[in-house]
Amino acid sequence: MPSPIKLEFSEKYDDEHARNYLLKHQDNLARRLSHRRDEQLASLALAIAGEPGLVLDLPCGAGRFWPLLAQTPGRMIIGADNSASMLEVATVAQPADVVKRVRPLQTSAFDIDLPDNSVDCIFCMRLMHHIGDAQHRLAILREFQRVTRDSVIISLWVDGNFKAWKRKRVEVRRRDKNDQERYQNRFVLSATTVEAEFEQAGFSIQKSLDFIPFYAMWRVYVLRRR
Repeated sequence: MPSPIKLEFSEKYDDEHARNYLLKHQDNLARRLSHRRDEQLASLALAIAGEPGLVLDLPCGAGRFWPLLAQTPGRMIIGADNSASMLEVATVAQPADVVKRVRPLQTSAFDIDLPDNSVDCIFCMRLMHHIGDAQHRLAILREFQRVTRDSVIISLWVDGNFKAWKRKRVEVRRRDKNDQERYQNRFVLSATTVEAEFEQAGFSIQKSLDFIPFYAMWRVYVLRRR
């Protein structure tokens, strides 16, 4: 049954956009270093979560975290995305020995096509900063709480750092130029707000990890199902 919630940005991931997304994190030194830092935080978060054996990578995008997830022997990976194009690119672009460890699944984060308590961990990198509506975030978090039996690893943009302060100034200038109608699909969220939403959805926070403390907006949370 299709998810009743559909976000505007989710429609852009056709074949060409999926291929470009694959290359985006490799196209210059800064992005390669950023990807390496993402992997460091993800690896640490997985260790904090107890090296889960069955991981749902949602959204998996072009599979850029699959090689990292596959480093743990015996780990089973479900690579899920709303976009069929993303899944197709991922299964072609990632190493064959990694891909054979992954079960692809086309599904929405709002309505995951898996039973209750069916995975050890949901690994959700680079989705929630696209979700500006609190009710949409809660819908996703509650679905995560239904599907995981233990933990969730989730990244998003939070306030309280230099980059968030700088972005807020840019957004104020846009509003001053009567640019209110400009489409926005990335959001800096109040850490206090999202942490309350985690609690509301049935999670406790085990650990938070910052990309660069007090400078960068990216934060990774390790959540435990209550």
